[in-house]
Order: sequence, then C-alpha cells, then structure tokens
Amino acid sequence: MEQTSETATSGTGLDAYALGGRERTRLAARAAVAARRMAGEGIVGVALTWVDVSGITRTKTVPVERLEHAAAWGVGMSPVFDVFLLDDSIVSGRHVGGPVGDLRLHPVLERLAPMAALPGWAHAPALRYAQDGTPHPLDARALLRRETDRLAALGWSVKAAFEIEWAVSKGGADGFVPACRGPAYGMTRVTELAGYLRDVLAALKETGVTVVQLHPEYAAGQYEVSVEPEDPLGAADTAVIVRETIRAVTMEHGMAASFSPKVEAGSVGNGGHVHLSLWREDTSDGPKNAMAGGSGPYGMTAAGEAFAAGILGRLPALLAVGAPAVASYLRLVPSHWAGAFACWGLENREAALRFITGAEGERETAANLEVKCVDSAANPYLLLAALLAAGRNGLGMDLRLPEPVDVDPAGLSEQERAARGIAPLPSSLAESVAAFEADAVLRDALGEAVVDTVATVRRGEIALLDGATPEEIAAATRWRH
Repeated sequence: MEQTSETATSGTGLDAYALGGRERTRLAARAAVAARRMAGEGIVGVALTWVDVSGITRTKTVPVERLEHAAAWGVGMSPVFDVFLLDDSIVSGRHVGGPVGDLRLHPVLERLAPMAALPGWAHAPALRYAQDGTPHPLDARALLRRETDRLAALGWSVKAAFEIEWAVSKGGADGFVPACRGPAYGMTRVTELAGYLRDVLAALKETGVTVVQLHPEYAAGQYEVSVEPEDPLGAADTAVIVRETIRAVTMEHGMAASFSPKVEAGSVGNGGHVHLSLWREDTSDGPKNAMAGGSGPYGMTAAGEAFAAGILGRLPALLAVGAPAVASYLRLVPSHWAGAFACWGLENREAALRFITGAEGERETAANLEVKCVDSAANPYLLLAALLAAGRNGLGMDLRLPEPVDVDPAGLSEQERAARGIAPLPSSLAESVAAFEADAVLRDALGEAVVDTVATVRRGEIALLDGATPEEIAAATRWRH
C-alpha cells in the first residue's frame, strides 16, 4: 500500500502566494529603482524566463522602462507553453492546452541581474500568475517555493546545487563536431579552448554566479562547471542563468553548446547532477547539516538518512521529471557513471544516489547527497520540488536506507542484485511516466494538474520519436535544451 507522510499537504495550495494590492505597489516601487539603475548601466531589455515541462527555457522581454509595470501587473502569456514538446509542437492535457486563456508573467526582482554575456541585457526568472493574481498551478518556481516553505515549517532547510555538463561543437555544422580533441579530463582541452573557458568563467562571475570548479569531462568536447550551493530556489535560478551564459559565450566564440542528455548516440551524455544537503534550522548555535555529525551511515543523522531514503525510494517516479526526455534513456545505462541502478553508496559513481562526506575537517558543511541519474533536460524547479517532496516524505515516515553498495551494480549477477535489493531504474521514458502517475506522494505534493500535464507531454515526446534510431533521437534533441 502506498503511504504518505502525515506532514504532506494536499492539493496545490498555492493561494497563499497570491498577489494583492499592497504587494503590487511594493513590487512596482522596487522595480522602478532597479530600472533606473540598470538604464544608467546601459541595460535596454530584461528577459523574463520560465522553464517549460519539456525543460526548455522560454522567455518574454520587456524594455527596461517597462519593468515597473511588469513587476506590478505582469506580462501576458498563454498557458499553452506548458504542453509544448521539444520540437515546439503542441499537445493537449486535461488541465492545459489550446488557444484559450491568459497568464501574467511577473519578474522575480530578487534575482534580477545584468547578463555579462549579453551586453545591454538583464535577466529575471519569472513567476506565472492567473489574471486574478493567484499562482498558476503549473508554475514550477511557485511549486518549489511551496516545498521549501513546507520543510521550513518543520524546522528544515535544504542547500542545493546543479552540476552543468555541456559539449562544445565547432560552428557551422548541422551535426556535432567536437571543438577540441584533447583527452578526457586532460589539460590539453583547457589549452585548446583557454580563451573561451576564461570568458565563461569571467561572465559567470560578473553575472553573480560563484563557480567552485570547471574541468574537461569524459566525452569529446565536453566540460563541466560546478557552482556554490544555495537555497533551492536560488539553485534552480542559477542553473538557468549558467546555461544561458555558457550558450551566449559559446556563440560569441563561433561555436555551439549542447546540454542534451545524449549529444552523440555512441558517446556518453551530459548529466545535470543535483547536490542536496538537509539542514536543521532551530538549533541554538546556527543551522546544522543533517548529513554529518550523526550516528547513522557514514555520519548521517537519523533525519539526514530519512531524507535520503525518501528520495531513493521514489527514484523511478522522480525520473519522469529528472530524466524527462526520450534521449535521457540513451544516457541512463549501466557502467557509464550515470546511476542506472536504484541504490546508494559512499562515493560510488555508479549508484543513482551518491553520498559524499567531504574532506576530513569540513564534513559538517560539505557532506551531501548527489543525485546522479538526472540530466539537464529537466526543469530544475520542478525537479527540485519533487526531490524535496520525496525527502520530506522520508522525514515524515522516518525511513531508513538499505545497505550501501560499494561496487558497480552491473558487475553483480541478477541473483546478487536481487539478494541485495538493487533494482535497475526504468530503461525508458514510458516506464518512468507510469511510475510517476502511480506515485501518491508526488501526486499529493505537486497536484493533479502537474501530474497530468507532465504525463501528457512525456507521452507526446514518446510518440514524436517512436521508431527513431538512437542517432535520430540524439539529433532531434541535441540543440533543444
């Protein structure tokens, strides 16, 4: 029987975040100050962005002098974008679809910032509201805000960060032509594209992103950047601006960047790993990391273990939002460090959930979980909302983790895996969608409109690419995210 936590909140429950008259006045005043400042800095346009169910960042732009009005009253947009597929064709679900209806797009002023890679431009993530000022039930940023608030009501917070992997192709080619030829992780790859990578780092810094590290990755032309952890809303905002900054700098250098889960059918793909740590807020000497300082596995506290177990137990369903493309399942294969088995382990890069203690001496702040089975086709807001809901359910149920796995699960026989409770994750998008629709915890947390629309869009992509070869799937997806 499916169990739900007693701490779960039913329905969408987003009305608490509705816009009222006083809030509109406050937003307008704040936006007016920001607009004057940015106009003096040469900013002309502000890109208001949201991420759709297919994981594609969509936008509407306002001139900087219209920012005040947009902050108070929003910018009109159709709800139909929630049912766009990766090729911009449109499906229709029970809750969204068709030409009728309108929403209002409001900039999140706390994250308004000039884009160093696009001179004259600023960026702000956007929240989507109905005409009456209530949040749209499919606004993933609002869903994530609600999940962070639900955890906060229980005395918890989360720090999160996305690792962004991308592959760089020479410009002017329809296919993918690696822009560098050095060995995997090799310094040669840095040397080959030193000016480009320098500009990526400089643009991210100037945009306000704190980079922890950047390095060449395994696949041809592939790199990865890691950023500083922050609150979940900030982490999702940062994931969007990192990708758009990389994309802009790459184009400025006459090349193209692909964040697709499978750039080439015969190579490893791009991941979009998520790092999470759970923190107790109501302690006398400041927040405490629940992933360290305890008596549980590798130093986890009981709460940290429960949070991790909640995520581990829902991974098949979570893939419908974390590995949401047909191409995701070309990447999610054993022995490719993609985390194709539903298990966890200490520093095990073949486990879907990798536990990281951090170096001796900084474990109290560094210990975290890495979700490895997800990629950058995901809507980062929706993915984090679902991960937090799963972890919150684990807390409410006081779940425990199974025994850790310290080998590549693919190297074990089926009998050995069965004896250790190690199951393969879904090998197709259809399997993950079925698990998602059957998951009562995620349905309760995200709402019927989200579940139905996610399933509708996923089935639309499955039908779109039905019968396609791996090469055709990679080509269809390569430049979309």
